[in-house]
Amino acid sequence: MTRTPLSYLPAALAAAAALAPVAVLVWMSVGADLLIDGRAFEIALNTVALTLLTVAGAVLIGVPLAVVTTYADLAFRRVWVAVLAAPLAVPSYLGAFAFFAAFGPGGEIETVAGLATPRAQGLAGATLVMTLYTYPFVLISTRAALQSLDANVVDAARTLGLSLPAALLRIVLPRAANGIAAGSLLVALYTLSDFATPAIMQLDTFTRMIYVEYNAFGLDRAALMSLQLLALVVIVLFFESRVRVRRERPGRILRLPLGNGVKAAALLLAGLVVLAALVLPVAIFGAWLVREGVVGFEPAYALNSAYAALLAAAGAVILALPVAYAASVGWIGRLCERATYLGFGIPGIVMGTALLYLGLRLPLLYQTLTLLVLAYVLRFLPLAVGAVRSSTERVENNLVGAARSLGATPGEAFRRVSLPLILPGIVAAAALVFLEAMRELPATLLLRPTGFDTLATYLWRVYEAGYLGRGAVPALALVVVSGVALVLMLSGEARRRRLTAG
Repeated sequence: MTRTPLSYLPAALAAAAALAPVAVLVWMSVGADLLIDGRAFEIALNTVALTLLTVAGAVLIGVPLAVVTTYADLAFRRVWVAVLAAPLAVPSYLGAFAFFAAFGPGGEIETVAGLATPRAQGLAGATLVMTLYTYPFVLISTRAALQSLDANVVDAARTLGLSLPAALLRIVLPRAANGIAAGSLLVALYTLSDFATPAIMQLDTFTRMIYVEYNAFGLDRAALMSLQLLALVVIVLFFESRVRVRRERPGRILRLPLGNGVKAAALLLAGLVVLAALVLPVAIFGAWLVREGVVGFEPAYALNSAYAALLAAAGAVILALPVAYAASVGWIGRLCERATYLGFGIPGIVMGTALLYLGLRLPLLYQTLTLLVLAYVLRFLPLAVGAVRSSTERVENNLVGAARSLGATPGEAFRRVSLPLILPGIVAAAALVFLEAMRELPATLLLRPTGFDTLATYLWRVYEAGYLGRGAVPALALVVVSGVALVLMLSGEARRRRLTAG
C-alpha cells in the first residue's frame, strides 16, 4: 500500500489559501451592478491601451539593447548589462513619483534649470514610466534566447548574399521570437497589475478605479472590477504558459564589430534609458533630501516595513517547504505548486480587496497585522517556492536513504542531512520575499492596521498631501532595498549558470 507523503496536506492547505481570494471575489461580486456604459468602456480601453503601448515600448528598447549587449564588442559589457537590468528591481511607482515631480509647470526641471517641460501624466506619461521599468523583462529574456543561437547559421546566410542587417532581421530575431514573446508577456502582466503608476499619472485603469471604489465603500463594484482585471491577467498567463524559449545546440557566439556611428547610437540609447530610469529619480530624491531633510519622517515607518516583511518572509518559507517537497514527489504536489503560483499573478490591489472583505466578515482579522502579512505571504509565496524547490531538487535521495538506513527518523534525516543542503535556498527565498514585501504598496494601503505606516504607504500619503519633498527618505530607502534585490537576483542567476556549467 502506497503511503501518502506527509507534505501533501500542508501543500494542499497552501494551495487552498492561494485560491481563496478568487472565491472571495466571486462571492463579493454577486449582486453587483454590471455596468456596460461609456465609463466602463473607457476604463477597459485605458487598461488595454496602457498594456499594449508599454509592451511595444519595452520591445523597441529591450530588443536592440539585447542584440547589442549580446553580440557587439562593447567595452564593459557586463557593467552595461547589470546597469540596464537595474530598473527591473525598482518599483515603477518610484519612477512615477519622480516624473510627476520633475516635469510640468513648477516641476523640478523648471525650478532648477528654467526649462519648460510638458507634464508627465495621462496615457503618455504612464506608458513612458511603465516602459522604463519593464523593458528589462524583454532585455533579459531576449539575451537568454540570443545566447543560445549558433553564429554559424548567420555566417551561412552571409555567404549566400544576405547583408548583416538583413541576417539579423531574417535569421537571428525570428529564432529569438519566443524569448521576445516571453519577455513581452511578463511586461503585460506587470502593467496590468500595477496600481500606483496609473494613479499617480491620473489614468483611470482597473487598478486605480478599484481603489476609488474601495474608498467610496463600493466593495461589490471593486470586486467586480477585480474579476474583470483578473480575467485579463488570466489571458496573459495563458499565453505566457504557451511560450517556451527555444534552446538550440550551443555553438559559437556571434560577434558583431560595430562601426563607431552604430556603437555611439547604441551607447546613446543605453545612456538615455539609464538617465531617465535611474539617474533622474535618484537625483530628485537626493535634491529633496538636501533641501528638506527628514522632516515628517519617522524611523517607525522603516521598522514597520521591516517587521511586516520579516513575518511574511518567515511565513512564506514555512509554507514553501512542504509545497516544494510535495511538488518533487508526485503530480498532486505539482498541482498544489501550480495553484500557489496564482498569488503572484493576482494584482496587489485585487488581493487586498479580497482579504479586506474577509477581514470584514472575521472581525478578529480586520485591520490587523496578521491579515496584512497573510496578503504578503499569498502574494509572494511563488518566489519562496521557486527558490526552495531549486535547492530541494539538488538533494540526492540516496543521502537521505543512507541516513534512514542508519536509524535516523524522517525528522532527524531532514534536520541533519536535507536542511543544511537546502539552507542557501531557504535564505534566498526569505530574502526575496522580504524585499518584495518591503516594497508592496496597494495591498498595504488596503490592509494595514490603523496608524501602521510603512515606507511605501508613507510615500503614498506624501504624494496625496502634495508634500512631495518629504518623500525623499522613504524613496531613497526603497531604492536601496531595490538595489539589494537586484544584487540577489544577479548573484542567483550567476550561481545557477555555474551549477549548470558544472
